[in-house]
Amino acid sequence: MIPEMSTALRSSRAFAYENPRPDVQALVPECARRILDLGCSSGAVGAALKARQGAEVVGLELDPGYAADAALRLDRVVEGDLEALASRDDLAADLGRFDCLVAADVLEHLRDPWTVLARFAALLEPGATAVVSLPNVRYWDTFWQVGWKGSWPRRHEGIFDATHLRWFTLWDAYELLRGAGLEPEAVSRQMRFAPQGTRWDRLARRLERTPLRPFFTFQHVIAARRG
Repeated sequence: MIPEMSTALRSSRAFAYENPRPDVQALVPECARRILDLGCSSGAVGAALKARQGAEVVGLELDPGYAADAALRLDRVVEGDLEALASRDDLAADLGRFDCLVAADVLEHLRDPWTVLARFAALLEPGATAVVSLPNVRYWDTFWQVGWKGSWPRRHEGIFDATHLRWFTLWDAYELLRGAGLEPEAVSRQMRFAPQGTRWDRLARRLERTPLRPFFTFQHVIAARRG
């Protein structure tokens, strides 16, 4: 039995893990009718997609508290560890096929995100879309914290979330997707001047067409197509 996270910890992570993520939604095809949401948290993204396009959404979630909330909002929620679920021989028979997969801020928490993504991507119909959101470890704060201050922080959210086990640049993210049989087609960048975000972040978009882009991209949201 996985222990439910504390109320205080959940509250501190609410902005990062319990918002409807318009940037993720924007890359989900509006024609998608059956969506698999890996690490669905409380179901905010899936609920928004259901409301927008009437899709059936199946969520997979480790935390019991999140899973219970998501079950009230999505069509089906399977509570369990993604790596254990991905290893099941009856995965396709149990979950069925999908025309979209969403993995928003979950793969970096896994020991083997490469195998997990490949296993769940195999449930996609040919030509279907996967939308993956990953923090960008090449962000300037990594150089400041590690290169200058000499330590790796442990935080409740963001690039230095203490529960992260893997880290990705954009190149690494593309390799992850291609290893799962998914070809990247579009990328949306979350540009920030500071990790916590500031009111000036809208001006950071001006850096998107400059050589500084990799260092002020806090997160990549990538749409990829299954061959």
